[in-house]
Amino acid sequence: MKDVTAEFALREIKSNQKVFVQGGAATPLYLLNEWTKCAEDIKDVEIISMSMLGDIGINDEKFKSNFYFRSLFVSPPIRKNVNGLNGDYIPVFLSEIHQLFELKIIELDVALVHVSPPDKHGFCSLGMSVDVARSAVKYAKKVIAQVNPNMPRTHGDGLISVKDIDYLVQCNELLPEVDYRTKIGDCERSIAHHVASLIDDGSTLQLGIGTIPDAVLECLGNHKDLGVHTEMFSNGIMNLMQKGVINNKYKHKHRFKTATAFAIGNKELYDFVDDNPSFVFLNASYVNDGYVIRSNPKVVAVNSAIEIDLTGQICADSIGTYQYSGVGGQMDFIRGAALSPGGKPIIAMSSVSGKGVSKITPFLNQGAGVVTTRAHVHYVVTENGIAELFGKTLKERAIALRNIANEAHQEELDKAIFERFK
Repeated sequence: MKDVTAEFALREIKSNQKVFVQGGAATPLYLLNEWTKCAEDIKDVEIISMSMLGDIGINDEKFKSNFYFRSLFVSPPIRKNVNGLNGDYIPVFLSEIHQLFELKIIELDVALVHVSPPDKHGFCSLGMSVDVARSAVKYAKKVIAQVNPNMPRTHGDGLISVKDIDYLVQCNELLPEVDYRTKIGDCERSIAHHVASLIDDGSTLQLGIGTIPDAVLECLGNHKDLGVHTEMFSNGIMNLMQKGVINNKYKHKHRFKTATAFAIGNKELYDFVDDNPSFVFLNASYVNDGYVIRSNPKVVAVNSAIEIDLTGQICADSIGTYQYSGVGGQMDFIRGAALSPGGKPIIAMSSVSGKGVSKITPFLNQGAGVVTTRAHVHYVVTENGIAELFGKTLKERAIALRNIANEAHQEELDKAIFERFK
């Protein structure tokens, strides 16, 4: 009785309802694209989402009166919507998103999720994206699941009984893929070598996805006994696990297992993760909990920034007032790493943007959001070196950051430092 067509299930969603859509590699693209075929009768459906990937269909301009995007983390498919008239952004830590559902600050009518086929016991898996999807399934009034044999079955918190799913929609589609290893250049390699020099054997790593995290992982082949406790990871982790460099031997939480909330990569990664007991996919409320993070030894948290001012304030989610991404888990892990015994919170970024604009600036752009405060920042790394800010005065910080800025912009920063500090 639960097996239905996509149209039948989606017709159950009414105007003005709030619908959670699972994100990352588990974005239910089949359901979303089928929705574009039967959305003419609904208006003002609020889409609650975090980092959707791929061609989602419903973001098209012609559906601006049908769907409104209330984003928890802005990703490319909905960036235009969020910065336009049919969307907006909720600033929130990844570790606290579950409270929005639990406390009914956002009352979910429906959750659209993407799961593996049920096992012999009747349990499906949320696969590559457990993060906040588990909480959404728990608190949504109705659950519609896209069932796909290509979705990896992951261990941890993502198992859901078919009894808790209202409608099952069968499909057979490949997951959206990314592979940043092919985009690593000389700049990313230079940054990675500096970051790797800060990582001791036996450290617990938090690395996101992108060219810099994967470049850092490429530099750790001679390290020993590394662990991983991270909100997300990508392809770069596979080689180190296969070589035994990452063995999670010294972690205190989930020893001998790589702990995460979600992962995004290519088919090689999805096959590696499938039914692999070396991984445990957990609720983001737990993975990003500061107490849990600091319980592990030598936590090294590597995060990035859009820009940083001369005092160390980090903007990581917007370009001026243009909402580019979100708060995510940066602050969760920067603080958790700082409180971990031997931990190191690191901001790693190129010194200039793709357009040659300095990312180390006298002041943040007007309207830019401060994701990580200057009191939380310990290390800033660019291709030009490492700036250690912890314990330094404002003037000392400014000089340290100027020294790792792009050479073409150092004179401008010198003038700004003089004008401010004489």
